[in-house]
Amino acid sequence: MTIILGIETSCDETAAAVVRRESPDAPGEILSNTVYSQISDHAAYGGVVPEIAARAHVEGLDAIIARALAEAEMTFDNIDAVAVTSGPGLIGGLLVGLMTAKAIATARGLPLIAVNHLEGHALTPRLTDGLEFPYLLLLVSGGHSQILLVEGLGTYRRWGTTIDDALGEAFDKTAKLLGLPYPGGPAVEREAAKGNPKRFALPRPMKGEERLDFSFSGLKTAVRREATALAPLTDADIADLCASFQAAVTDTLADRMRRAFARYREEMGDGAADLVVAGGVAANTAIRTMLANLCAENDFTLHAPPLNLCSDNAVMIAWAGLEHYERGELATLDIAPRSRWPLDPAAEALIGAGKRGAKA
Repeated sequence: MTIILGIETSCDETAAAVVRRESPDAPGEILSNTVYSQISDHAAYGGVVPEIAARAHVEGLDAIIARALAEAEMTFDNIDAVAVTSGPGLIGGLLVGLMTAKAIATARGLPLIAVNHLEGHALTPRLTDGLEFPYLLLLVSGGHSQILLVEGLGTYRRWGTTIDDALGEAFDKTAKLLGLPYPGGPAVEREAAKGNPKRFALPRPMKGEERLDFSFSGLKTAVRREATALAPLTDADIADLCASFQAAVTDTLADRMRRAFARYREEMGDGAADLVVAGGVAANTAIRTMLANLCAENDFTLHAPPLNLCSDNAVMIAWAGLEHYERGELATLDIAPRSRWPLDPAAEALIGAGKRGAKA
């Protein structure tokens, strides 16, 4: 049996979790999942303030770890290794988590596992659904919008990425523009449910292009243009703008994913095929519904993590750490945090890509 403590502090969630697996061919089990969200700390600023986030991690992480162990009915004596997010993310937060994990590993004589935050998202369905490699991944969060082929543990090929804003960032900035509360994604989704998605003819960036990249900056600008022309906005205007924005997003994603499905079939052949959607934006109901329908039309099976595992959490870090631990892939105590850490280091950097969003 392998039992892993996971620690996540890459942005504005302070999290710890414990997972275990009886053997490498057995399903995994979540023993605890403890998350302290800093939303109230950052709401007044309309986004994450790195210094405030790091301070909150320092103040709360020890208690969160203790709670995760207590909920799992474990002590450090039961833990086989400590897995911690080492990047990408806000450097201050990463330092807090990594130094805490190093201290635990040193004091308790435990192995240390450095986990890529994005890999945590990518591997979550292997814990929740028992998913086998290979599969297609749509990663959509505040800092990343990517399409990747997941061929195996540590083997990822990036097929598409954003050339400007990430999707979660576009949701947050649209919400801020319209005077909606932080976090912006859920606020836009709530307003969209009340609005008319056909009122505003917003652009579908990159739609129709063969390349699988994303662009959301122009869509965000189009919303600003419409909002400025209508000012002052009524409640109906805000709802219709949100609905039109969300419709443009889902149409754009649908176009990108149809092309990704076709490429997957060309490269991987017929047979069983799986799509994983991960990241904070994966909690959006309209996007999930669109992807479910699209998968059904193209003979793919959709795997979307439970809502509490879409946003940043330590379960995914513990699980990714467990998979690497079972392969003997450990870190040394001199490992440093990385604010940027691509899943596919061989992928070519795009002009405008790699901006530091609110989330990793």
